[in-house]
Amino acid sequence: MSPTHTTMPTTRFQAGQFGVIISRRVLQQLCTTLERDAGLQAAAYLQDAGFAGGEALHSAYVAWLAHEYGVEQPGELDVAHLGETLSRFLSELGWGTMTVTPLGSAILALDSPDWAEALDDASSEYPSCHLSCGLLADFLGRISQGPVAVMEVECRSRGDGRCRFLAGSAETLGVLYDRMAQGLSYSEALGMPGAEVAA
Repeated sequence: MSPTHTTMPTTRFQAGQFGVIISRRVLQQLCTTLERDAGLQAAAYLQDAGFAGGEALHSAYVAWLAHEYGVEQPGELDVAHLGETLSRFLSELGWGTMTVTPLGSAILALDSPDWAEALDDASSEYPSCHLSCGLLADFLGRISQGPVAVMEVECRSRGDGRCRFLAGSAETLGVLYDRMAQGLSYSEALGMPGAEVAA
């Protein structure tokens, strides 16, 4: 379905009714402090926190879609228009712009050149938008009405030009992760036969 922008809201959208607004600095400092004090456990703590926020983000997106486009459910959108509306929505909330691209039939790539959780100093060794992985996993799972796993494979915090999140089934991303653990880049792992197990 292709959304059409409307100036006649069907549902009133007020961002504040779904949560509080904090600055990027607060989010980034929280992540930095947890990683410093909790070590490897920080990733799990942040993912859990992000996952807990997915429901409110989804509720906000549903209300925003109805207000801006007259679309009642995100599941009515095809992938192209999901990306278009998602980028505008997340940008308005301060998360950053995002493009959504299918990588074959089982994985979606979500790319952002200005993602809020990424650190500006590019000092991390690994992708570090852990809270976002949990948040996007729960959020996308509610859109697709099924479990979704999310893994970040590029990150501005380690000097990449963008943050890239891969979304798919846990089985699909599990295969990808195992191949990356063997020393392959994610693009090499995706290009291997059998990389796209059924989502």
